[in-house]
Amino acid sequence: MTIQVVRTFSDPVLRKKADPIKQITPEIKTLARDMLETMYCSKGIGLAAPQVGVSQRIVTIDISNEGEELHPMVFINPEITKSSGQVDYEEGCLSVPGYHGVVIRPEQVTVRFQTLDGQNKTIPCKGLLARVLQHEIDHLDGVLFTDHLDVDWWESEEGQHMEKDHPRFSETTKFRTSAA
Repeated sequence: MTIQVVRTFSDPVLRKKADPIKQITPEIKTLARDMLETMYCSKGIGLAAPQVGVSQRIVTIDISNEGEELHPMVFINPEITKSSGQVDYEEGCLSVPGYHGVVIRPEQVTVRFQTLDGQNKTIPCKGLLARVLQHEIDHLDGVLFTDHLDVDWWESEEGQHMEKDHPRFSETTKFRTSAA
């Protein structure tokens, strides 16, 4: 397994809509293993392929608590087919290191995807799994959590800090937020 470099801030791959995976090849299985290793090494709970520079629709997640047995999950071509409720929760991102903000998302989602074995599955999700899946599927669509942050966040000390340290990234993100 190879630990990959996590792409950050203004890397163009983070803003591109990822391509669907047409066939689960040995290379896709290797990518999934590398993504899980990278996610664990980075102390993350989710990772999308664009975050390691690969514009394909694959996500890895493990929401087990530190010290618990690992429960790695791989979602190929995931899509949300249903959502309900609404909940706000503070999010961060390996591709936007050092920043956090409250994002409003559906509380429950139903996700259709393929497994690494090629099985088609549909599962209902709630809680942290629902949130992480939505966050990672956003990455597959070229959307970052900062695109969901409101004006109050951008006017906060943290938002001002991001604007100062990452002006190109901040302008692109703020445009997305205000245009929504």
